[in-house]
Amino acid sequence: MDLRDQLKNLFPEHEEQDFQMPDEAKENFKQKEPLVCKFEKKGRNGKPVTLIEGWEGDEEGLKEISKKIKTKLGIGGSEKDGVIIIQGDNRDKIMAILKDMGYKTKRVGG
Repeated sequence: MDLRDQLKNLFPEHEEQDFQMPDEAKENFKQKEPLVCKFEKKGRNGKPVTLIEGWEGDEEGLKEISKKIKTKLGIGGSEKDGVIIIQGDNRDKIMAILKDMGYKTKRVGG
């Protein structure tokens, strides 16, 4: 006798219903901490990159934000381990784009 049968014996008048976990809508997602924009050259053969860290959402949301930034600026980049890597020192432009998208940002470093 499995758990479902035991529950039917305990509660004979209960009608079983299908339950679905509610999907968290992307519009309802709120970033609690600000996104951190950093400039870095170390470990990249002297090539400057802008890192955006602190994303609290899912990977799809991260990729979506990264794509919007790269498209608006017309530059390359990637997403890896919850960090967006954008080529060049574009912190001010990226922070403006993120602000327009409704995210709080914080500038770190020079």
